[in-house]
Amino acid sequence: MSHLGMITIVVDNYDEAIDYYTTALGFTLIEDTKMSETKRWVVIAPDENSGAQLLIAEATSDEQRAAIGNQTGGRVGFFLYTDNFDRDYARMQENNVAFTEEPRHEEFGKVIVFADKYGNKWDFIERR
Repeated sequence: MSHLGMITIVVDNYDEAIDYYTTALGFTLIEDTKMSETKRWVVIAPDENSGAQLLIAEATSDEQRAAIGNQTGGRVGFFLYTDNFDRDYARMQENNVAFTEEPRHEEFGKVIVFADKYGNKWDFIERR
């Protein structure tokens, strides 16, 4: 059986990205391995034991820098699930996560859209 293991997010600085995702969103740093003088293998995840992980890739070209924050053309491209919306929403507010709307209830659960440090849009969801 196959499963989705990792998704790459292009950023402008490894350390700033690690700080944002681990502090503001509560992710765990899984791995940070130096590959060369300019490249690192940086993996983070909301849960280190299950689900897809994010590979943080520092942009190295003008084309890559142009994609930072717009990797899905302005659409919501990432979906972060929680088992306690109110708890995690409050933590995210305390860490100045940029929400683009107020929380709402949908058939599938409670949801709100936020933009990460780079402008990538995420759905933050507590399923029913």
